[in-house]
Amino acid sequence: MSFQVSPLVQNVEFPPIAEAMSWVKDRASTRELLNMCQAVPSYPPAEILQAEIARLAQQPDMGSYTDIFGMMHLREAFAVHMSADYAGTITADAVAITTGCNQAFAAAIMALAKAGDNVIIPAPFYFNHQMWLSMMGIEIRVLDAFAEKGAPSPADAKTLIDARTRAIVLCSPNNPTGAIYPPSVLHSFYDVAQAAGIALVLDETYKDFRQDITPPHALFTKPNWQKTLVQLYSFSKIYALAGYRLGAMIAGPAMLHEVAKILDCMTICPPHITQRAVLFGLTALDQWKTGKKVLMRGRLDALRTAFNTSGLRYQLMSSGAYFAYVKHPFGEEASKSVAMRLAQKHDVLCLPGNMFGPGQEQFLRFAFANVGEEKMPVLAARLLESQP
Repeated sequence: MSFQVSPLVQNVEFPPIAEAMSWVKDRASTRELLNMCQAVPSYPPAEILQAEIARLAQQPDMGSYTDIFGMMHLREAFAVHMSADYAGTITADAVAITTGCNQAFAAAIMALAKAGDNVIIPAPFYFNHQMWLSMMGIEIRVLDAFAEKGAPSPADAKTLIDARTRAIVLCSPNNPTGAIYPPSVLHSFYDVAQAAGIALVLDETYKDFRQDITPPHALFTKPNWQKTLVQLYSFSKIYALAGYRLGAMIAGPAMLHEVAKILDCMTICPPHITQRAVLFGLTALDQWKTGKKVLMRGRLDALRTAFNTSGLRYQLMSSGAYFAYVKHPFGEEASKSVAMRLAQKHDVLCLPGNMFGPGQEQFLRFAFANVGEEKMPVLAARLLESQP
């Protein structure tokens, strides 16, 4: 008799990006593929950052461990950066550096909830969030992400809370919709979580690509925010370091005490060389980052213009940061069927809505960050040729 694997893991769908890439593995088309399935920058890290990484690789201590929560110099620098961005007070002892933001999410959920508990999350939701919750045996209680002017409803969340609710999870700017939730919405969700004695887990991976220069919210100015808020972040996008894996969690001391146990079992510490690279980036790449924000804004504007093409029946429901969420014109046809046809017949690779939760069969997600402005009219033309 062979061994068995966990049914909780067996029942989780295969990683969506890997599945989507399999659709075009043996494609015969000679046209360029517009690959809009994964949120990854199309450009390399800054040249001076690449040079710094090469220099660091020669240092004899780069193969050594750091503290579980990462180097104190990096934690201090990131706390300063976040305090400035959010006009709040964040100290280094509230920062844990993690091996990517996915690890930060996984560790946060593991510290907060156990099998049989539940977490409230708007749909469509980031598929890795759903995958981890399901593998942990944690019930997902779904909110409508578009309930109130493109944002979920705090009042609706309140009705879903019971004795087994451990957290509300929000992602802003949102993956997959690109929506940026107003401060008032985030504050209302914070109030709901605080009143219920549960956590508000706020994933702000894409906060650097907001166009508004005002703080995303003022939650870090609230008294005792550490008792309610757990904030997550990724360095991958803004520094083009996705494969180097570095993220962060900001939380109170009681939460981080438990998270340390989990991180120590997962990876012991974040990658040493990436920590040093990001520390360099935080101090030397402000101008480079500004240029990339402008670049992404140009791509977003071009994408929005493309969806105004005459006769185009794909509807742009929401867009921002790295993503566009689109309603396809094929009625009740399954979103996976539509996405596969776009990839194999029309050379546009995107993800179907069904990968982002229940009730999403009429939608597609386009990750536009890795497609240049000049390709957006090409996208519109290919969508036009695909229409019924």
